[in-house]
Amino acid sequence: MSDPPSTLIFRPGVRKVARLELREFAASLVAEVAPGRCFTCLLTGDRELRRLNRQFLGRDYPADVLSFPVLKSKNETGFLGDMAISTTRAAEQARGFGHSVEKEIGILMLHGLLHLLGMDHEFDRGRMARVERRYRERLGLPAGLIERAAIKRGAGA
Repeated sequence: MSDPPSTLIFRPGVRKVARLELREFAASLVAEVAPGRCFTCLLTGDRELRRLNRQFLGRDYPADVLSFPVLKSKNETGFLGDMAISTTRAAEQARGFGHSVEKEIGILMLHGLLHLLGMDHEFDRGRMARVERRYRERLGLPAGLIERAAIKRGAGA
């Protein structure tokens, strides 16, 4: 029996991306990281990410990825929750790190999925960073968000 499909929603008017490649990547994420479970991912622009960040987290800026997990007590279907990714942020970050926007969206999708699975890099003493690195290497992705933040902190110290 195959894993349930995850849904990617591409907002009209956002940056052009390789939709089939991203759908295939989402399927590989489900198979590798969350077998038997699925998620929904909205690919949109900065304006919507800023609105969601302000509405749900009280932060008035556009995030690159936001995750909204389903409460475990309410979840019997294998649905993990929703995430939203700014293709605007992804394009800027991809240019800055020298890889494709699709690779950057993959990094953001993996990071968001780990949050949907209940991980939290702010409080877990490096567990999410280790898990993210392992999956990132297995999935052929460049350095992830947690690693880049650690490098940035080290440069600023």
